[in-house]
Amino acid sequence: QVQLVESGGGLVQAGGSLRLSCAVSGRIFSINAMGWYRQAPGKQRELVATITSGGRTNYADSVKGRFSISRDNAKNTVYLQMNSLKPEDTAVYYCNADLREWTGSYPTGDKTYWGKGTLVTVSS
Repeated sequence: QVQLVESGGGLVQAGGSLRLSCAVSGRIFSINAMGWYRQAPGKQRELVATITSGGRTNYADSVKGRFSISRDNAKNTVYLQMNSLKPEDTAVYYCNADLREWTGSYPTGDKTYWGKGTLVTVSS
């Protein structure tokens, strides 16, 4: 069974930094794109950053220049380095991964999996 587990959230003052991690476990055949999304209270979930298997990245305008996404393919882990945090960055951060599982005989088709989220609170 595929699981995505986020870690690294917490309380930080404005201007501070946090590093989120998301580890993917299970019978994985391959992982394509991975990403981070966030959902603030009363708002819809929004994209923060994505990274392809080849390392191509994409960022929301609101985090460009402050956040950096990376991945360790050997560890099936994606990271989000968040610098110069602002109170408006306060949200639950979710990771996701587009991947193919290994059934034991053949790989499945692409499917998107989500973690349960980690809370980031930025105080002013």
